[in-house]
Amino acid sequence: MSNDKTNMIIAVVLSLAVLLGWNYFVSAPQVERQRQEQAAKQAQAAKDGPAASPREGGPASPLPGTLPGAPGGSPALAANRAEALARSPRVRIDTPALAGSVALKGGRIDDVLLKNYHETVDNSSPRIELLSPTGSANPYYAEFGWVGQNAGALPGGDTLWTAEGDVLTPEKPLVLTWDNGAGLTFRRTISVDDKFMFTIADTVENKGANAVSLLPYGLVSRWGKPHTQGYYVLHEGMIGVLGDKGLQEYTYDKLGKENPLGTPGTRGLSWTGVTGGFLGITDKYWAATAIPDQKTPYTGSFTERDEGATKVYQASSLGEAKQLAPGATVSSEQRLFAGAKEVGTIDGYEKSLGIKRFDLLIDWGWFYFITKPMFKALDFFYRLFGNFGVSILIVTFLLKLLFLPIANRSYVSMAKMKAVQPEMTAIRERYGDDKVKQQQAMMELYKKEKINPVAGCWPVLVQIPVFFSLYKVLFVTIEMRHAPFFGWIRDLAAPDPTSLFNLFGLLPYTPPDFLHLGIWPLIMGVTMFVQMKMNPAPPDPVQAQVFTFMPIIFTFMLGSFPAGLVIYWAWNNTLSVIQQYVIMRRNGVKVELWDNLRSTFSRAPKAAKS
Repeated sequence: MSNDKTNMIIAVVLSLAVLLGWNYFVSAPQVERQRQEQAAKQAQAAKDGPAASPREGGPASPLPGTLPGAPGGSPALAANRAEALARSPRVRIDTPALAGSVALKGGRIDDVLLKNYHETVDNSSPRIELLSPTGSANPYYAEFGWVGQNAGALPGGDTLWTAEGDVLTPEKPLVLTWDNGAGLTFRRTISVDDKFMFTIADTVENKGANAVSLLPYGLVSRWGKPHTQGYYVLHEGMIGVLGDKGLQEYTYDKLGKENPLGTPGTRGLSWTGVTGGFLGITDKYWAATAIPDQKTPYTGSFTERDEGATKVYQASSLGEAKQLAPGATVSSEQRLFAGAKEVGTIDGYEKSLGIKRFDLLIDWGWFYFITKPMFKALDFFYRLFGNFGVSILIVTFLLKLLFLPIANRSYVSMAKMKAVQPEMTAIRERYGDDKVKQQQAMMELYKKEKINPVAGCWPVLVQIPVFFSLYKVLFVTIEMRHAPFFGWIRDLAAPDPTSLFNLFGLLPYTPPDFLHLGIWPLIMGVTMFVQMKMNPAPPDPVQAQVFTFMPIIFTFMLGSFPAGLVIYWAWNNTLSVIQQYVIMRRNGVKVELWDNLRSTFSRAPKAAKS
C-alpha cells in the first residue's frame, strides 16, 4: 500500500474518531448537563415557590420593564396545576382548537391547552399545555390592561373581575367589569376565534370629577427558562416585529446580558415610537404574542428580571397616553395569539388582521425566499395525497426536472471524461512524477474534448440550498411534527427510530446517540455509495480514498437527522443514478458500476518479483 493511501486511511479513521468522540464525550454530556441544570432549577423553584406573583398589588409606573409583573406578593407553589387553577374563579374557554380558562382574579389568560396537539405521536398522550397560572410549576400567561398616574386604583393581578357568562367560545365573548370605587368603571370584552387568536377590547368610563391619563399595555410573561433545543438553526425565546425596526430575536441567555432597564434587577431593551408588529415568546412549535393596535405608536420591550431564584422573561407593549375627561370613555383593542405556529393560520392572520410581518413568527431563517416556497410546494402535494413523505418524493422529482439542464451538462461532461480515461492514464504514465507537465497535458486534453473537469460538482452545489431549505422546513414547521410516512416512520421530523446496533429492535439494548444508525440512513448510504461508483475514479489516489469513505461518514452524520431529510437524500441519489445511467448510455460510454464495485472490494494485485 502506498504512503498516500496509508495516510488517507489514517486521516479518515481519525476523522471518524473525532466525529464520534465529539458526540460521545462533548455533545451528549453537554445536553445531559443542560437537562440536569434545568431539572435542578425546577426543583429549586418548587422548593422555594415563586418569589413573587406578577404584580398582585396593581400596576407600577408606565416604564418599560416595570409594567405589571413587578414584585408584589408571594403565593406559595401549588401542589399541582389543578390546585393553582383553583385559586381563582374562572370562566371556561372552549373552542375547536383550545381548552382552558380565563382567571377572574387579574383578568389574565393563563390557562390554555391545545386540543389537537399531544406531547407524543400517541393521541392518548397529554395535550400540549401552553399557558399556566402563577402558583404552577412554570407560570406562563398573558395580561392586558391600563397603567397611569393619579388615576386611583387600577386593575392588577389581585383584581377580582365580575363576569357576564360562564364560557368563552367563538360565538360567545366574555365580558368582565370592575369598578375602582373612585369614579372609573372598567369593562373588558374578550373574544376568541376558532383557532388561536384572542381579541381584548378594554374601555374605561370616567364618572369622577377629575381628568385621568391612562396608557394601555399588553404583555406575555414566562417564569423560568424553559428547556430549549439549543440548535443554531432554530430560534427560541423573545421574538417580535417592531415597526420599522423589523424582526427582533433574543434568546433567553442573550436577553440576560442586556443592560439594566426600569426597576432594579431588570435587564432588557426597548424600542419607542414603533407602529405595527407584535411581541412575544416563541418555542419551536408554539408561541404566545401580544399584538398591539397596528395603527397606533407604542413602546415595545423585552425584559428579564430576578424573582428570587427564578428569572422572569417578559415581552410587553405600552401604548400612548389617552386622556380621559370626566364623563368620557376611552377604549383600547389588542390581540393575543396563543397556539400552534401553523403556517396557513399565521399567514391568514397577517392578511386578515393586517399584522405586520406576522409570518416571521415562524423561523424561516435567512433563506426565507427558498424555505417558505419549499414548504408551500410540500404542503400542496400533501393536500393532494395526504402524506408528507410522499410529498417529499414528488417535490424531489420535480426539482430534478427543474435542474435537469444543469445536471445533464454535468453528466455529459462526466461521461466524456469517462470516455477519455485511457488517454488520461497514458498521460500519467508518460510524464510520471512531473506533475506540472502532467497537468498541462490534462488541460490540453480537456480543452480538445470540451470537458469541464469540475462539472461533476454542479449537481452537489445545486442540491445544497435545496437540502438546507428542506432541513429547515422539517425542523421548524409544525405541519411536519408527528407526520407519518410508511412502516416504522411515524414522525418525519424525528430521526429514524430503528438502529443497526440493536439489530433494529431485536436486541433489548438502547444504543447511545452517537451509534444511532437506522434503516433509512443505511439506505441513504448505499445510494450515495452507488452514485459515487457511477463516476470515474479521481486520478489522485488520495481523492479516490476520500470519495470511498464519504458515504460512510455521511451515513453516520445523517443518522440523527430528521427521517424526512434522509428519505429525501436517498430518493434524490436514486434519481441521480438513473439519470446518470441514461445519459452515459446515450453518449456511448460504458457504465462500469459493477467493475468499480469489484475493484473497491478486491485486493490490489501484488507486485511481481524481479
